[in-house]
Amino acid sequence: MLARSGLSVCVVDKDEFPSDTLSTHGIQPTGVQVLERLGVLDRILKVAPPVVRGRMIFDNHVAPIDDIVRVTGAPMVSARRVVLDEILVDTAAKAGVRVMTGTRVTGLVIDDGRVAGVETPAGTLRASLVVGADGTRSVVAKEAGAKEYQPTANGRIFMWAYYEGDPTNGEAWIGKIDDHAYLVMPTDAGLSLVGACPSVDRRDEVRRDREGVYEAGIRAWPELADALSGMRRDGSVLTMANLHGYFRESAGPGWVLVGDAGHFKDPTPGQGIADALRQAEKLAPAIEKALGGAKRPDDVLAEWWRWRDEDAWEMYWFAHDAGAAGPAPPFLSEAQREIAADPALTEALFRIFNHELRPSEVFTPAFSMRTLAKALRRQRGKRRAIVDEVATVAREEVRRRRTARRGFGRPPAGAPRG
Repeated sequence: MLARSGLSVCVVDKDEFPSDTLSTHGIQPTGVQVLERLGVLDRILKVAPPVVRGRMIFDNHVAPIDDIVRVTGAPMVSARRVVLDEILVDTAAKAGVRVMTGTRVTGLVIDDGRVAGVETPAGTLRASLVVGADGTRSVVAKEAGAKEYQPTANGRIFMWAYYEGDPTNGEAWIGKIDDHAYLVMPTDAGLSLVGACPSVDRRDEVRRDREGVYEAGIRAWPELADALSGMRRDGSVLTMANLHGYFRESAGPGWVLVGDAGHFKDPTPGQGIADALRQAEKLAPAIEKALGGAKRPDDVLAEWWRWRDEDAWEMYWFAHDAGAAGPAPPFLSEAQREIAADPALTEALFRIFNHELRPSEVFTPAFSMRTLAKALRRQRGKRRAIVDEVATVAREEVRRRRTARRGFGRPPAGAPRG
């Protein structure tokens, strides 16, 4: 985006391409639309099929989405990073970006308190602005002293593998059954990603027997186990366990962070790649403005940081709650029943996943009161647990809203830091 607007851009990456990285790589339609505007979607769709139907599974309740494009304006896409990243790097190079792969950033250049470039084994690269797009372990964030705020612990161990064939018949399956969260969808090269993610308290068990825990997760959803019957698995089981959510200070004198470098949320609702693409599309014109003669360029990037926090805030907590350990508690289970029984609510939930609606626009106080009444009536033996759950949810929602009112784009006063 920046090179096409006439800026001089250098991309530095420690890896060569094609190369893979740990990622469940589903891209929500809102991110697919950015890829289309970049002009790379056609190349991606030649190797990875568009996903135009989906199902959300909540224990015994199923919420189908028969036409994702009708609901969101675009399909979902799932291309492995070994494919996606190479296409993006190649596109950047063709746009005029100087691409330095196999080159590790070892530090930042600081002039009079401002970041003015990066150090690499190949020498110093000077720049008016350094953009850290280097993931959760961002070197730019570390060297710039970017602090974390509002950290959260992840509730799940993310486990997935690839199978030859498509057990979903072209759909995306996103589910929560008892103690497991699931993600299943077709990807490139005739493969399908199959994720079965147990609660994080099974970390030691996973370390002892990764294969056994994963296979038990597949069997815990009989429909999935039947669909995979006779399909060959391609490669080993992959895991991500040492994760936590955070916001980071994301702009300062001569530097800015985008994507996972500046903000990471629980992967359960599959937001990461679409978030990074949406953030980059918003950041590019801010950089153009900051470097194009703005009187206070740092303020322009700080404003982008505030937008990022406001944009991510509700989804951050939605993802955290969706990825919580253990089976769904009784009030949440009743809410899931309501969603599955109402096509309009099903579509609204999918639009939350696509960042079109905020969770608070769908799960209103009126919805909560209706759900509470039905839960108390339907689950008489769990009334105390339901009341306690609702009270806990209400207290946490009040805390989150108070924090939001203090303002975005900076660590809230008294906020826990990493």
